[in-house]
Amino acid sequence: MQQFVGMGVALVTPFNDDQSVDFEALVRLVNFNIDNGTNYLVINGTTGESATITPEEKNQIIETVVKTNNGRVPLVLGIGGNNTQTVVNELKTRDLSHIDGILSVAPYYSKPTQEGFYQHYKAVAEATDKPIILYNVPGRTAKNMEPSTTLRLARDFDNIVAVKEAGNNQQQYYALIKDKPEDFLIISGDDDLVLGVTLAGGSGVISVIGQAYPKEFSSMIQLGLNGNASEAYKIHYQLMDIVSLIFAENNPAGIKAVLKSLGICSTNVRLPLVPASAELQAQIDAFVAAN
Repeated sequence: MQQFVGMGVALVTPFNDDQSVDFEALVRLVNFNIDNGTNYLVINGTTGESATITPEEKNQIIETVVKTNNGRVPLVLGIGGNNTQTVVNELKTRDLSHIDGILSVAPYYSKPTQEGFYQHYKAVAEATDKPIILYNVPGRTAKNMEPSTTLRLARDFDNIVAVKEAGNNQQQYYALIKDKPEDFLIISGDDDLVLGVTLAGGSGVISVIGQAYPKEFSSMIQLGLNGNASEAYKIHYQLMDIVSLIFAENNPAGIKAVLKSLGICSTNVRLPLVPASAELQAQIDAFVAAN
């Protein structure tokens, strides 16, 4: 699964002022990332505001990214939720011919047991032949999928190839890296922790900030994969402040504020999210101008 090693980015969904999807900005964002070293793109993840995207819009977003990408980098599609049967039905019915992998978020709101997580992902794995990246993000789902459950799934299903771990818990990363099957990938979902995770044996990141600074962040990840800690940490410290800023209020309002400063897309988000405050936008603008 070398195609998922390095830096993936969780693409935002740009919106126009009337709240329609800004497909021109989406094309601009995709090309900017591919041209500057992003290794793979993730469509319709949390950062893409998947919770407020209609099925019709999702189809159009996928079509736009696939066409713009034109086979240049691998594509991962977010298909997940807390209704297992709905997830299974989408996996069985959606055209995935241009998709290289599935990112499937752990069931949220329902707060399943560890056995519930296992049975959910068993159904997901059996619904498709595509490689599956588990996505553990307890800050959003309200329940942590423990390393023992993740590793049980990794051992039992050949097409469960990786986990995007986003619990912001260094010890949990270490537990996963320590006991994982040799070919199973531990991908960080925490931009602030990813370098340490990569140096410890992780396989890189699915990043938020990476889509604004793809050249720098992908270089940092590659240096980490190569074990060049001193050079990698120079980039880490260069971007440390902006990583903190983009998560100061909510995601993706913060990263959209950065992308606005870079001239890529607007700050528009969909309710219940709101754009970054004027104070935060000013701080982000100052960072972008100085860097």
